[in-house]
Amino acid sequence: MIKKLAKIKYLPNNFQIIEPGDYVECAVSGKKIIIENLTYWNVELQEPYYSFKEANIKREKINNK
Repeated sequence: MIKKLAKIKYLPNNFQIIEPGDYVECAVSGKKIIIENLTYWNVELQEPYYSFKEANIKREKINNK
């Protein structure tokens, strides 16, 4: 059961849990991502993404500015 939002510092090949929790929220879709399933994030923006689709949407949005 997903209970508590975690606070995470996103690093180039890993992440550091600042405040323990069960999940983070995708910066694009708002979907909950269980920590064990967290695979996609942006180090510069410090944002997690639910999947490669959301990560690509964010990248395209940044590149089109």
